[in-house]
Amino acid sequence: MQRYKILHRTYYNFSGTVTLGPHQLRLRPREDHEMRIESSSLKITPSATLLWHRDVEGNSVATATFDSPTSQLAVESEVIIQQFNEAPLDFLVANHAINYPFAYQSDEVILLLPYMAFPDNQTKNQLTEWIAHFWQSSEQIQTYTLLQRLASHIQKTLSYQRREEPGVQTAAQTLACGTGSCRDFATLFMEAARCLGLASRFVSGYLHAPLATDGLGATHAWAEVYLPGAGWKGFDPTIGEIAGTDHIAVAVARLPEAVPPIAGTFVGTPGASLDVGVWVSKY
Repeated sequence: MQRYKILHRTYYNFSGTVTLGPHQLRLRPREDHEMRIESSSLKITPSATLLWHRDVEGNSVATATFDSPTSQLAVESEVIIQQFNEAPLDFLVANHAINYPFAYQSDEVILLLPYMAFPDNQTKNQLTEWIAHFWQSSEQIQTYTLLQRLASHIQKTLSYQRREEPGVQTAAQTLACGTGSCRDFATLFMEAARCLGLASRFVSGYLHAPLATDGLGATHAWAEVYLPGAGWKGFDPTIGEIAGTDHIAVAVARLPEAVPPIAGTFVGTPGASLDVGVWVSKY
């Protein structure tokens, strides 16, 4: 078991005094049998009333409402977690899904259909041609090997570029540019997996950078694929590997734009600057 401390600070500085509308906060990691929250605190200025709920994807969401006008919104989240996913390859896939292609069982398909939606026909055709660069349909292959090859191919053939601007590139844009951020690579992996007939979803969270001596971390994104017998397994095309101990999931979604860490509105003078800092360290 490894403990991590996650500090996530977000500051919105507005051009003048504004009135804040409700804000949705997705900052609390997803607890499961591999990850537990030991302690957490959430400090918001100006003071806010919080109501917590789990959304349709099972993500923990806090809705913050405000009474006081302000020229700055500060959100500071501090979480200490216990991570038990020390052997990410220690899983068993159901016999019928070990080799690709395979078919999901009928009761699984009912639940997985939203995560299997193909992109538009033009993108689907483009991705099918792109997949042929690293796998031919005539080749016998294990399902895990194919997914690992997909993640590795993205990491090796495309250039990572951190993008501060909001939004996610489409898979076609990422292939055309040859560059992308972690969320762009996750989207490309997810849509390619769906073109292969596999259920896939977008994951937003944190990544511990083992080589960072100052504890500097980052918000991060990767993808998960549903493998019968093993469940949802994460693959990180930014580093070309399966998601492991250093990956801390916060939210999952069918669509990448559905899970920003903080989302809300304000009324007042247009314009605001954003300052974000994330530190992920062993604890």
